[in-house]
Amino acid sequence: AGWKKERILGEYPDGKIILVLPDDPKYALKKVEEIREMVDNDLGFQQVETKVPSQTKTFLFISNDRKVAGCLIAEHIQEGYRVIEESVLEGSEGEKVMYERQRAWCCSTVPEPALCGISRIWVFSMMRRRGIASRMIECLRNNFIYGSHLSKDEIAFSDPTPDGKLFATHYCGTSQFLVYNFVSGNRST
Repeated sequence: AGWKKERILGEYPDGKIILVLPDDPKYALKKVEEIREMVDNDLGFQQVETKVPSQTKTFLFISNDRKVAGCLIAEHIQEGYRVIEESVLEGSEGEKVMYERQRAWCCSTVPEPALCGISRIWVFSMMRRRGIASRMIECLRNNFIYGSHLSKDEIAFSDPTPDGKLFATHYCGTSQFLVYNFVSGNRST
């Protein structure tokens, strides 16, 4: 993928993070659209469309061999809902991870203020466990709102997959992170 004018946010030994904005040239947006379709296929479900495409920011991790190894799509939101933790049953670590992966999650019906929604966060399977997702979020936190740094509390995740849930728990340091855009059925009444 050749990007003519790259907005580079971070350069690392294994690649770089670039930002694509909605008013970027058509070829860049078309590329982002292709990446988003691939990400949705890889995540295994059709997620809801971003609410206001003109407000989205797309962060791409481009590996040294010019491949898109990570993608984070963020949008402006007003509120999120906190995941309600249910106690994990007794069991070995492996059993707990399996349980965490499979169980449905519930979230509070009380909205809390949030500024940034992570609509998609994805890393190519062969490149996982290298801190790419965390680096993309760090770039997001520094570059989402001009001149300010987002706290972890101001970020919500869109209807995370089981792996996304484990990542968000690890990144936020709590399983009670904020979510938004959930498909009905994941909300507790």
